[in-house]
Amino acid sequence: MTSASIISISAPMQAVIVDVLCQPGDQVNAGSRLIVLEAMKMQHVIKAESAGQVTDVAVNKGDVVDDGTRLCTLHVLDAAPATRHEATPSTPQHDAALADLQRARALTLDDARPDVVSARHAKGKRMARENIAALVDPGSFREYGALVFAAQRTRRSEDDLRRNTPADGMVAGLATINAQRYGEQRSHCIVLHYDYTVLAGTQGALNHAKTDRLLEIAAKSNRSVVFFTEGGGGRPGDVDVQTLAGLHIGSFAAMARLSGQVPLIGIASGYCFAGNAAFLGCCDVIIATEDASIGMGGPAMIEGGGLGRHRPADVGPTDVQSTNGVIDILVADEQQAVNAAQHYLGFFQGNSSEWEGGDTSILSSLIPANRREVYDMRAVIEALADMGSMLELRAGFGKGMITALARIEGRPVGVIANNPAHLAGAIDHEGADKAARFMQLCDAHALPIVSLCDTPGIMVGPESESHANVRHCSRLFVTGANLSVPIVTLIIRKAYGLGAMAMAGGGFHEPLATLAWPSGEFGAMGLEGAVSLGYRKELEAITDDALREQRFAEMVKQAYERGKALSAATHFEFDDVIDPAESRRWIVDTLSTHNDQSPTTGKRRPNIDTW
Repeated sequence: MTSASIISISAPMQAVIVDVLCQPGDQVNAGSRLIVLEAMKMQHVIKAESAGQVTDVAVNKGDVVDDGTRLCTLHVLDAAPATRHEATPSTPQHDAALADLQRARALTLDDARPDVVSARHAKGKRMARENIAALVDPGSFREYGALVFAAQRTRRSEDDLRRNTPADGMVAGLATINAQRYGEQRSHCIVLHYDYTVLAGTQGALNHAKTDRLLEIAAKSNRSVVFFTEGGGGRPGDVDVQTLAGLHIGSFAAMARLSGQVPLIGIASGYCFAGNAAFLGCCDVIIATEDASIGMGGPAMIEGGGLGRHRPADVGPTDVQSTNGVIDILVADEQQAVNAAQHYLGFFQGNSSEWEGGDTSILSSLIPANRREVYDMRAVIEALADMGSMLELRAGFGKGMITALARIEGRPVGVIANNPAHLAGAIDHEGADKAARFMQLCDAHALPIVSLCDTPGIMVGPESESHANVRHCSRLFVTGANLSVPIVTLIIRKAYGLGAMAMAGGGFHEPLATLAWPSGEFGAMGLEGAVSLGYRKELEAITDDALREQRFAEMVKQAYERGKALSAATHFEFDDVIDPAESRRWIVDTLSTHNDQSPTTGKRRPNIDTW
């Protein structure tokens, strides 16, 4: 026999009875709806906690009850206690709401615009969501504002706007990138992508609001930002919003404030003009496809300013923007741009436990025995770095200076290096700007710097000074001397004058370690110049040209013997002469005590110079 119990069900609050769904004698299941109350315009459904039989009902529809008033009584079998409530059954209202949601969401997807997708693909371009899917970890993208559309209700129907301006031309949200490789903590990112198939990727009122919202989240949660900026700038057709010029919007300041706080990656493919280009220019790194045109004003703005008519492809093409320093990484297409973004971002996501070291045994052989013969500095970097890790920035600009990100035994570092194949490695105004700005990037995001020095010094002469060399080259001293990250300097060959000091953060005792290879040579200025100036009278006194040249060569050789690494090391102006094959071990050991964790709040620097 099973025992039975009587449960009295009472009102949980003061309320009005709006419906009585049970009668005495009804058999009910656990979760069955018994009585509906209403309080403060909200309805509360009283359900049976266990299966049983209703024995009496004490209230009627329309009654006002107090907290604790008995509503009904339930006769319950103790042998069958309820362990969980039944799910509330779906209602026609719920089904209709879900159907409306599904229809609205369907219109935001690329499947709703097959003709647009086909036209985009025919141009060799991808849709915004295709790029995002290729960039982020599978299944990690959470879109914000997918259901918005252009602020043009007063001139177009809502159905037209939903179908033709989905997401107001901005696909944006949260995601993770490289989580499997570098861990969850630093993988969280913000992704924003203008949709060029919606009103030419222009900046609408609501996509500006969406941008503001996500940039605010990036600031609060220290999330990296990846911004696809293809588009034509401001949009004049959003008539629902009453503005004069829109100069009060905070989007650009919000983006700029993130500089130095989180990594900012800009990707330009196709046309990128005006406001879109301004966002791009605020980024730490600009990745561009070969078909990109980037300008602070597009053809319409140029013509409106009385500056003539120009094709969009002629405004800031990549052959211009890569050689003048605007573009950091030039790639063939959008897939390569996505790959470069993942590679770049990885340097700011921590150490890698999976790495394969380069063959350091070849380093000595990369430096010719003839001290006046050029060599490939990039090959030196690749041999020092983990295999496949090197990523060069601004390769087309400032060719006398190489700036690259790399890993050494899994640890990310920044590399600056003189390029002896260009002006013998002399530092000119472009090279100085390039290296100083790169130092800021490394400093802001806690990457130690490895400097490879082979320079005859800072470029001199009337032509060089016409480019404001005094100011540009001094940036290396001001920036290097104020870094919070450590430097390790390797003297590969030439280390002369102010240029060599600039490559070491201001002086050879500024880095954690300043080391020379046996091929290193030192002096206050280049050997040939020092001999020519210091022994001018003696050399001019030799009237025979052949004898004069012979004497000059002898003096240079003597100067080299005094300044070569093994001799110079005896003066302790630098720390040691090492076998090039030991360079990786020196770098790893020297940097082993450096804390590479970026601050969780605040910034190491106010910002990173855009130039």
